[in-house]
Amino acid sequence: MCGIIGGYDRNQRPFGTALAEQACKRMAHRGPDDRGFYETGGMLVGNQRLSILDLAGGHQPMFSDDQQVVVVQNGEIYNFRELAKGLGCRTSCDTEVILRLYQRDGEDFVKQLNGMFAIAIIDRRKQSLLLYRDRVGQKPLYLHDDGRRLLFASEVKSLFAMGVKAEMNWEGFDAYLTYNFVPPPMTLYKNITHLMPGHMLKISSQGTEVRRWWNLAEKPVECRSEASWCDEIIETLRAAVKIRLRADVPLGAFLSGGIDSSSVVSLMSQELPHPVQTFCIGFDDPRFDESRYAQEVADQFGTRHTCEVLNPNLTETWPLTIYHNDQPHGDVSFMPTHRVSHLARQSVKVVLTGDGGDELFAGYDVHRNFFANQDLTLPREQIEADYIRAISLLQPAEKQALYSEESRIQLGGFDASSFAMSQLKEFRHLDPISQALALDTKLLLPGNNLVKPDKMAMAVSLEPRAPYLDYRMIDLAFRIPGSLKLRDGVTKAILKKACEQVLPASIIYRKKQMFTVPIGEWFKRELSPFVNEVLLSERSLERGIFSPERVGQMIQEHQSNRVNHTRAIRALLAFELWQRTFIDQTFDHTPSYAELGIKSSVNFGMVGRNAA
Repeated sequence: MCGIIGGYDRNQRPFGTALAEQACKRMAHRGPDDRGFYETGGMLVGNQRLSILDLAGGHQPMFSDDQQVVVVQNGEIYNFRELAKGLGCRTSCDTEVILRLYQRDGEDFVKQLNGMFAIAIIDRRKQSLLLYRDRVGQKPLYLHDDGRRLLFASEVKSLFAMGVKAEMNWEGFDAYLTYNFVPPPMTLYKNITHLMPGHMLKISSQGTEVRRWWNLAEKPVECRSEASWCDEIIETLRAAVKIRLRADVPLGAFLSGGIDSSSVVSLMSQELPHPVQTFCIGFDDPRFDESRYAQEVADQFGTRHTCEVLNPNLTETWPLTIYHNDQPHGDVSFMPTHRVSHLARQSVKVVLTGDGGDELFAGYDVHRNFFANQDLTLPREQIEADYIRAISLLQPAEKQALYSEESRIQLGGFDASSFAMSQLKEFRHLDPISQALALDTKLLLPGNNLVKPDKMAMAVSLEPRAPYLDYRMIDLAFRIPGSLKLRDGVTKAILKKACEQVLPASIIYRKKQMFTVPIGEWFKRELSPFVNEVLLSERSLERGIFSPERVGQMIQEHQSNRVNHTRAIRALLAFELWQRTFIDQTFDHTPSYAELGIKSSVNFGMVGRNAA
């Protein structure tokens, strides 16, 4: 688990040690244990390492015996032991397995990997640079190409350290207000893109090529008995958990008490010879506290459980989450995710998580609510359009009312809703439920829900691993008909049935509680001065991006209980904090509210206490 940087100069101009150092240093939190870089003939790779496997022998970059092939990676290859057989590896590090596989099998070696990764390979024999990203985008890889140089990095802020200018991308801006996040390959920055999951990029003197090496749309749906599906789900999940326990450092698990994290902990407890270390965050407001459910699971499986109970207001850490995310997200659960990551990092270096279960098995309220009310006899195009509206933060007319005249001119009629529509068409061979889940897997996971564990955990140098996102689990999930996942208004129906083999019914069938906080209510009371100062300040309004009248109207409607604008106000606040962090000036550290020019207090009792 690390961060990587590098580039390719088409005129073979040198990058220099100073530039590589600056780029690595900017994301030192991703890998505080080691640093290394290598440059040759206008090609550069660098690595900031978090040592998990072969602590002494895993230094990167890693070189072939003849020094002609050079590899850096961010992530973990879980099946490295199996792949290493017959390769003549000299270390027990997964990076060497990547190197040897590429030497033996060429560019398609990546199809053999079970893991989360962003990989960069210099091949001096071909004077080429190859970049790979894992199947669903657990590891980030950002790109900037000005026609002379292609630069890449695990974090956008490292591109800034290499001289890229931070400017807003208007299409990414409209996408942000459409989806509440910026879906890849777009970013909110002009001339910075995100390599799509399951894709590779190759650059050489012959040109630049991007191609897909893994395709979610290729999975065939099968008709089988419920019992056989349940058995395969548990056995596949068991294998995914077991292979993710490989580490030369202490590991544990996040435990919310929900079915996804609880099933992972249950299977971990069967595989480990000692109690699992589990971590959760609780809130002192019982309306939003799940810690009692996590404690029930911890007691059931005898884990060494640590829970930190907080006042649910974590908005003090909003600038920190935006700085580490590089882009704004309207999802405020990034803040408690950072807090539980910080808690876990005091004891372990790796955690297993339940990420991915909702997207693969239809676990969200939007899935249940949409399909409970949708007429599935309508033409598929109509169902798709209705689903896009259901998952959107703001509808096209709402965005137009919010935008200033200047913003409308800049956008020139662009509407990011069409982006998701084009992605949905690729999955029309699936039933409507599975089609919706495929869109979530392709856009929501890499655009938001995997950014959260990666960026928030790596901010404290913690590696998160997601068994539900093992490629075998993904393949299995999309072979199962959607009608078994969402059945009679029950979300994750087939997964819940399968988990009866490993969890008590009280955990499986309890009401789902979102990992969130009542920030909308605070916007009306405690955080009202903060909202008004940030969104209605001269500094904010002078940008000319939004209609001041419409922003003021939304705040007034919300604070007077006339219309619930919680999600929109969250997104606008995150956007303004992002503007002040990266566009007005580009900070090289987490800025304080004072540094962002904000005086209103957001701190009303964040200090936590430990619960046994």
